[in-house]
Amino acid sequence: MPKIEIYSSAMCPYCVRAKMLLQNKGMSWEEIRIDLDFDRMGEMMERSQRRTVPQIFINDFHVGGFDDLAAMDTRGELDPLLGINVGEAPNHGEMHSEDGAT
Repeated sequence: MPKIEIYSSAMCPYCVRAKMLLQNKGMSWEEIRIDLDFDRMGEMMERSQRRTVPQIFINDFHVGGFDDLAAMDTRGELDPLLGINVGEAPNHGEMHSEDGAT
């Protein structure tokens, strides 16, 4: 399974949508809440060169935000990045966050 990191905040509808898309593909991830630890916001900005959430990384590849993730999915580029073979049923992994919430 790929290493997925999502920088997010509590009141972010695009964060929710990104996690739903990944959950529907059976993926799990590490959620890094920048609203709980402001040092993590600086880390996110340094890694992504962006200020908005979500910022999504798959195996250290910067995907971008939800719109970027959804566009990759539409173009058929997301499944190979996630290691999903076309026609393979997702295994519906659980959501994981840094603070232990699911």
